[in-house]
Amino acid sequence: MNTKENIFREENVIHHLKHFLPSQAPLKDFIHHNTLHAFQDKNFYTALTESSSIFGYKTSLSLAEYRDLYHQGKIREEIIDKILRSQKPSGEDEIWKARMISGQYKDSFAGRRSHLRNNWKDLYNIDLDLAIQPFMFRFLCSYLDQGIAIWGFPVWNKGFLTTIREMERNTYTSFLKTPRSRQLLMDRKCEISDLLKILVGDEALYEHYLFDQQFAHPGWSGMVSVLEDSPGSLLDQRRITLQEFIIFELLLEIDTLDNKFGENWLPMAMRLKNKPEALFAPVPVTEYREVLHLWQDAYEWSYYDQVLAGIILNKQDNSGSTKIRFQALFCIDDRECSLRRYIEDEDAGARTYGTPGFFGVEFYFQPMDGKFTMKVCPAPVTPKYLIKEVSDNKKNKKDFHFSEHTHSLVWGWLITHTIGFWSAVRLFINVFTPRLSPATTLSFRHMDKHSRLSVENIGDHEQEHGLQGFTVNEMADRVEGLLKSIGLITDFAPIIYAVGHGASSVNNTHYAGYDCGACSGRPGSVNARVICYMANHPEVRNILRQRGIDIPATTIFVGALHDTTRDEIEFYDDIFPDLAKSQLHQHNKKVFQNALARNARERSRRFDTTQYRTNLGKLHENVKKRSVSLFEPRPELNHATNCLCIVGRRELTNHLFLDRRAFMNSYDYSIDPEGKYLFNILKAAAPVCGGINLEYYFSRVDNLKLGAGTKLPHNVMGLIGVANGIDGDLRPGLPN
Repeated sequence: MNTKENIFREENVIHHLKHFLPSQAPLKDFIHHNTLHAFQDKNFYTALTESSSIFGYKTSLSLAEYRDLYHQGKIREEIIDKILRSQKPSGEDEIWKARMISGQYKDSFAGRRSHLRNNWKDLYNIDLDLAIQPFMFRFLCSYLDQGIAIWGFPVWNKGFLTTIREMERNTYTSFLKTPRSRQLLMDRKCEISDLLKILVGDEALYEHYLFDQQFAHPGWSGMVSVLEDSPGSLLDQRRITLQEFIIFELLLEIDTLDNKFGENWLPMAMRLKNKPEALFAPVPVTEYREVLHLWQDAYEWSYYDQVLAGIILNKQDNSGSTKIRFQALFCIDDRECSLRRYIEDEDAGARTYGTPGFFGVEFYFQPMDGKFTMKVCPAPVTPKYLIKEVSDNKKNKKDFHFSEHTHSLVWGWLITHTIGFWSAVRLFINVFTPRLSPATTLSFRHMDKHSRLSVENIGDHEQEHGLQGFTVNEMADRVEGLLKSIGLITDFAPIIYAVGHGASSVNNTHYAGYDCGACSGRPGSVNARVICYMANHPEVRNILRQRGIDIPATTIFVGALHDTTRDEIEFYDDIFPDLAKSQLHQHNKKVFQNALARNARERSRRFDTTQYRTNLGKLHENVKKRSVSLFEPRPELNHATNCLCIVGRRELTNHLFLDRRAFMNSYDYSIDPEGKYLFNILKAAAPVCGGINLEYYFSRVDNLKLGAGTKLPHNVMGLIGVANGIDGDLRPGLPN
């Protein structure tokens, strides 16, 4: 908006809105991201202060929480002293320390947003949100529905507003109650500025009003913004824009006011006595904010100081000490941190590496008999390749309770009065004796263990999403990039495992956030098999040999998938004609199994419903049951404790207890003198791992506005998001 001329420019304001709205993708692609991405160009504490002052977000722990951590010893006094000496003028450190520990401040996170639009309550004694949102959310959810509704939206393929006009034109009743709003709807030339002139009346207030309106339901507005920019986010695509959504809501507001007051009410600006403070006016940094920032620095460095001391003391040299029996490539995911430690502890001949879990191969995947393709690489990447599951041996179990016949009139009535009774009994039994069922989201079902994949392109056949498979040179490029990035170019073991990861659950709407983020929130099993196929290809190895990477003919790559909620593993293509290699693989499988059981015990320390000190085998079975328990909405804690990303050789951290809190990306500086691979690692790790950390951080400090609240009242809306109840706003961020 041009503040000097008070000219409202619709496209500029919509662009500004989209910049600040949440960018959470639908549930099937739940990818962690920086919740306050709109402020990420600023200094961290500047961003916290501005976002809190403008939007009313709580962007840090409370003063009482920091002081409790200090009294518990989690924030150390010597670290506070060091922080103050480095950040405050000489002689003022004791003053600021007293302010931190005993200063009297009022926790305040009141923002400027909503101050303008709230005037409807004062001027006309009407709550537009309460009057409009229940209907608007249901209408929008019905339009975007991805198959959960029994009845489909009558018209859906003509764009959002065009669809509404079509319904208005061809039905006897209208969802609008007054003639003026109906006339405005049918006028295709009606724009946002025309509606704001009726509602607000002063162009200088238009942008502020739209921010107030859209941030009264940031979840739905943010979802519309994402779907406008990425319509492929929905399998059953819908045409909708944020502009259309705003027009729709403005029409509902006019309709509500006309219905209550006739057309005799005046625009808000004509009755407004005092204009609110400009939404994006400069934000001062108060003493209270400075105290919070000092506490956060002291909290972080109290932890980092311990970690750095541990790394310094962890001087171990494994070079040449033990014959390498096998090597395993894991995702950098912090949940693999402890499993890698246990594998190396179980077998001194094991070596583990960390790399993003898509293993450097980017493509769309189409399962056997699958109607849709799915991206299995980082969300910002647009692949040029398609890999199909061309044969499988799956026999998918079916459950008559989920049959389409339940939606028909006659069959629905019969099933309700027969099998419906058994459903209630079975539900009661499953609560006390959890077990796998067709309703379980099981990571191993992503791809059949014995299927065949179309990895190699043998005919340059163009598909909807690009070429089917990779050429030999393209495969060699990706294997070379992977091996050099992790520093594995010599001393290859007889068997090298590429271990993707996924998760299983039965009562978890955010299940995609538990799978591999590098695979767009899906299990990494397909990627693991694909990179192994490439690395085992004879022609690929010939090309790599010419590039200085000589993989012995006796070395074989084997794909695998680690289920992080069940602590189970499945291996792919692991039938060897060589008896010695088969025996070695059987030994290695026992190493994995023992490590997984120990890993389950370490995880269970944080589970309230699991007895940590019970027998190891029994405890592992309890962890597996936990993953399919209807009463357990948190089958694992995912990245909840993550706070580190370590890039370097394994010698820095092997056998070091990091409490499952670290992403670990392998890197060997000695083979990368120009820093080419380091640059690519950091280019991905900083925004991805940082985004994960920040989403967990903001969901923790303000679970009401920046998180999803508690899972218990969550209701799935159209298979695209969750809300509290049936009329609530979509919840961004993570549940409590």
